[in-house]
Amino acid sequence: MAKLLPLFKRRSVLVLTAVPAAVATVALAAGPAQAATWSSSDKYASWNNNGYTLYNDVWGGGAGPQTIWANSAANWGVWSNQPNTGGIKSYPNVSKWVGTPINSLKSVTSGYSVSVPSSGAFESAYDIWDSSNADEIMVWLNKTGAIGPIGSYVTNVSVGGYNFNVYKGDNGSNNVYSFLNTGYSTSGTVDILSVLKWLENSEHWIGNVTLGNVQFGWEITSSSGGMNFQVNNYWVSAS
Repeated sequence: MAKLLPLFKRRSVLVLTAVPAAVATVALAAGPAQAATWSSSDKYASWNNNGYTLYNDVWGGGAGPQTIWANSAANWGVWSNQPNTGGIKSYPNVSKWVGTPINSLKSVTSGYSVSVPSSGAFESAYDIWDSSNADEIMVWLNKTGAIGPIGSYVTNVSVGGYNFNVYKGDNGSNNVYSFLNTGYSTSGTVDILSVLKWLENSEHWIGNVTLGNVQFGWEITSSSGGMNFQVNNYWVSAS
């Protein structure tokens, strides 16, 4: 069963420069076009659906309002109104617990399709954890605005179906390994196990860790005026 991680473990992104306050944004209506099965504006709202857990997770300092809605774990989103200031304000996400050592897994894959704003500061990202929360693996599929990962650039690698620039660092609580897509993708499939095996066998940064939560969502730094983020399709498969 998925579990909510400690809030400090979300701090895996650095804001490189503040987004100018003068940038014009268009306010969008909160929530989906039609009534959803579930919705909440509570900062730490959660909802279980078919083995997945959705979290609103508005945890950052100076955060603005955010409403999460869902019809299922595969169709959900948020309306988020975050100020043009530094620091991550929220990580709305869908989470699935695996609980199996990576060397005992034959396959871990995930598919996604998202609709995102054209302005603001955020990235669409997987946040993947070992079961002890000592190792955090972020996989960025797209980013908008002046944000960057914690740590230092190490190498470029093609793995898991994408070409990534890889960064290594820590946030004072756990190791953070960030894979930044050199392209920009809003839909596709990620071979998560291949990424984990590369960390284990090629870089030796992790061992035969137990795969814990596989999370997917948006780390939102700025969405001034209110912006809509939507998951159109999503799944995780582990065997």
